[in-house]
Amino acid sequence: MRKIELISEQNGKLSDLLERAGVRYNEIFKALRNKDIKVNGARVKVNVDVHKDDKVEIFLSERKEALAKVVYQDDNILVVDKTVNQEVEGENGLASQFSALAVHRLDRNTTGLVLLAKNRDAQEALFECFKKKWITKKYICQVYGQTDFKGETQKAFLVKDEKNSFVKIYDRPVKNSKQIETIFKTLKNDGDSSFVECELLSGRTHQIRAHLAHLGHPIIGDGKYGKNIVNEKFKEKYQKLHCFYLKINKISPKFEYLSQKEFFSNPKFYKII
Repeated sequence: MRKIELISEQNGKLSDLLERAGVRYNEIFKALRNKDIKVNGARVKVNVDVHKDDKVEIFLSERKEALAKVVYQDDNILVVDKTVNQEVEGENGLASQFSALAVHRLDRNTTGLVLLAKNRDAQEALFECFKKKWITKKYICQVYGQTDFKGETQKAFLVKDEKNSFVKIYDRPVKNSKQIETIFKTLKNDGDSSFVECELLSGRTHQIRAHLAHLGHPIIGDGKYGKNIVNEKFKEKYQKLHCFYLKINKISPKFEYLSQKEFFSNPKFYKII
């Protein structure tokens, strides 16, 4: 644990004082939950008001080395390249590791670009960008079978089973269903598999994975929506799904970490069978 001691120079919120001292937003509220902050010697668990000359002590865990590569950052946003077996949120997630705020997520074993906010104002602005559909994300995946997608929009209906963390896809509306829209484009057919570019027009849980499985082309390595016999054949235990393109329209350049050519040739990601 590391300890930081401060004397407040003005009246205001505890979190504002700590942020001005360089303590990250996530660290502050984790410390509050754990009662690791003292104001004038008394432990606090909520974001209290502090006054001039109040003494504040905060006890922080040592920051762990982040396990994802930083692709881009400025004063407000951070873009990292997530590997497999990483959560975006949670105590050991990427947001916590970088002391940043999550604005969207990738499944634990989906790789690629993740957008994080460095402060609350940026988080709210990015939430608004997602709401207005100003953010474009594209994925590439390896699926079973030969596909012939030509960039058309595929529509279906998704029902989420919260209890089992599973979704089902239907061709027509059913009870509690929500419409999904995904653009699929075949990039390459290779023997028993195909490489497909995917663009989300709606952002539902497991949308790409479940939608492709419904269309008869499960993602190779997908243990939830794929086929065990296929995964065993390709000797893959993680879904071959990678977010390679991220663009914040109107306010920022795009982030295209891997070109398609690099993707096909880089053994770090997917091998061509």
